[in-house]
Amino acid sequence: MWEKRVEVRPPYNFDRVIERLSLDPLINLDEKERTVKVPFYFNQEPIVVTVKAIGTTDLPVFLVSGEVDDAMEYALQRVTHIFQWNVPLEEIQTHFLPTDLRAIFLEHRGTPLVLDFDPYLSLMKCIIHQQVNMSFAFTLTARFVKTFGKEIDGTWIYPTPEVISKIAIQDLRELQFSGRKAEYVIDTSKLIVEGSLELFELYKKSDEEITETLVKIRGIGHWTAQNFLLFALGRQNLFPMADIGIQNAIKKLYKLEKKPTYEQMEAYSRLWEPYLSYASLYLWRSIE
Repeated sequence: MWEKRVEVRPPYNFDRVIERLSLDPLINLDEKERTVKVPFYFNQEPIVVTVKAIGTTDLPVFLVSGEVDDAMEYALQRVTHIFQWNVPLEEIQTHFLPTDLRAIFLEHRGTPLVLDFDPYLSLMKCIIHQQVNMSFAFTLTARFVKTFGKEIDGTWIYPTPEVISKIAIQDLRELQFSGRKAEYVIDTSKLIVEGSLELFELYKKSDEEITETLVKIRGIGHWTAQNFLLFALGRQNLFPMADIGIQNAIKKLYKLEKKPTYEQMEAYSRLWEPYLSYASLYLWRSIE
């Protein structure tokens, strides 16, 4: 058993993180204890790491612990990336204070962009969540993981592409996947297993290169590629204008009678660069 104390540059509001993560029924967390269980694979074996907040927004401190001693360095790298502990949120907030998003950033001060726990799971979620409402999207994803993944002490471990590449379309249809969505999930998993799509190699590429790679895959459009860039890789300057939540948040912010056009959204967002991802996050927060 190992345990490591991690101090993070303030502000960092972990209670906002838990609040957002609690929307996902798959995530094992305890709001009172301020802990989140993070599953991932190490040397192809599933392990679970515990992240516990023991500080405050202005003095953020965490205890990270796990059972596998050899995995400590790798686990610390992963949780640092997932919880974006190396991102200067104070600088980002300062950037937004002179903009129309000032009130939202002050209200949600120190809210980080928390990533999905694994790039493969993130891509599968992006495909599963296409063209369905949020509630059903979480339901479908939970069925997917609980049917083909594993459970360790109450924490669900997502399935691997090797497992999903071998299942039949009917296996997903029984979980209420559409035929097309089932095909996209299985076929994309096969590309990963074959080596045609190397997810961890995408970290080294630009946003444009990643988007170009992903949209060539059947069933992956620009919305899915942008969400992957946001929630798997943590890229900081993405603004998914096709997202209904973003549209509704802007409509509310500017008191519009109808949803904004892309031209309006582009005009509003010019002053938000190069942190459009955080503009997106805080706009989502403003209507949740």
